[in-house]
Amino acid sequence: MARVSLVTLTVSAAQARRVFLHAQGLARKRPPRVPNERDFAAYLGTQGVLQLDTVNVLARAHYMPLYSRFGPYPQHIADAFLWGEPSGHSAHAFEHWGHEASVLPRELLPALHHRMRGGASWQAQLRHRLDQERPGLIDAVRALVEARGPLVGADVGHLAPREGRKGPWWDTSHTKDALEYLFITGKVAASRGRHFTRTYDATQRAWGLPPADAVDMGGSHPWGLPAANARQQLFDRALAACGIGTVADLCDHFRLPLRPGTRAPDAEGGQTWAASAVRRGLARWVVVEGWTARALMAVGGPSVAVPWHRAAVDPVRATGAALLSPFDPVCWFRPRLRRMFGMDFRIEIYTPAAKRVYGYYCLPFLMGDQMVGRVDLKADRKASVLRVQAAWREVRPATGARRRGDPQIASALASELDTMRDWLGLDQVAVEPHGNIARALGERVGHVG
Repeated sequence: MARVSLVTLTVSAAQARRVFLHAQGLARKRPPRVPNERDFAAYLGTQGVLQLDTVNVLARAHYMPLYSRFGPYPQHIADAFLWGEPSGHSAHAFEHWGHEASVLPRELLPALHHRMRGGASWQAQLRHRLDQERPGLIDAVRALVEARGPLVGADVGHLAPREGRKGPWWDTSHTKDALEYLFITGKVAASRGRHFTRTYDATQRAWGLPPADAVDMGGSHPWGLPAANARQQLFDRALAACGIGTVADLCDHFRLPLRPGTRAPDAEGGQTWAASAVRRGLARWVVVEGWTARALMAVGGPSVAVPWHRAAVDPVRATGAALLSPFDPVCWFRPRLRRMFGMDFRIEIYTPAAKRVYGYYCLPFLMGDQMVGRVDLKADRKASVLRVQAAWREVRPATGARRRGDPQIASALASELDTMRDWLGLDQVAVEPHGNIARALGERVGHVG
């Protein structure tokens, strides 16, 4: 394993992929042991964010990145690490808006404070609407949570009984809106209870900190970083999490504003944070084969100021294989996925069935340093079957990569599917005859749906 030379000005496309995959923990085969809390802590500390999503057609979004990197593990271990047991408060993590709804390491609370206090337009509009339609409700909900938390939405429903029927897709109410407003502004803390239900509690009990709107005797916030410092830290951490990337790639990791004035009126923008990272010896500018924009590559090492920083490492050879959730950090930023791996990818969950190209819930399949295919998966728990509803080989290899044959891809994919089947507690894998590699995969799985 070789550190990338500081004198390298041009990086090959293949080298950039390996550097990125190494930083993401996907360049090597998974360890032959059961993952534990130390592995989860290492992942969360390195990536800084684990995205949440309610879709459960296969496995919930937050379980998958840990599985892709570390292999099968009892999901209750991850639950205990992320949400805490029995208190419902994790000593390691908190939930907020990192990259969409996310779990983040506790050490990032000060860097997220500015988002809680940011006063985004939708927050102000929600507050205004609730104050108009249900005067005093926000304060009443907050008082109840602080007095009796942790609570779920149903526990506060009596404060503003529902006036209409539940909607067919999204169920909301005045009290749920009040809870979400309090959560996103850091006035209460959120966690998860049974069946992934969000719970709410006082920040003092959950985080050991006063709420985000608290001020000390001098009028300062007692635990939050100034917005400029917080955004720079998030950009720096994205650099360490990715190893290499364009400014847009790195800004997307924590959904930072790429250009000044966007998303936050006092934001400096990605180029300012990039220049600061270079000036402080955390990064250098490089040219990557086939990329139109310059890239930043992580250099240097950890220090007292940046204990989480890591230099880019090229493992020379990528030997891992993994199915990746659509909500995996590797898949988040579609322009990077296309530029780095040659994969055009979109989530087709909300696309009408007749218009879907690849399937309802497709997972890219990483093999070595390439995305060689994608599979539409469903855990049919009633029948105890992992259903491969479609299986596709990518049409062309990534820049600088050699093409893999169908037998090789199908064999590796069949092995990964069998591992996932076992992890999900299902009895068999069934491949339906849809997609350009479905037949070859079905022959290796031995069961065609």
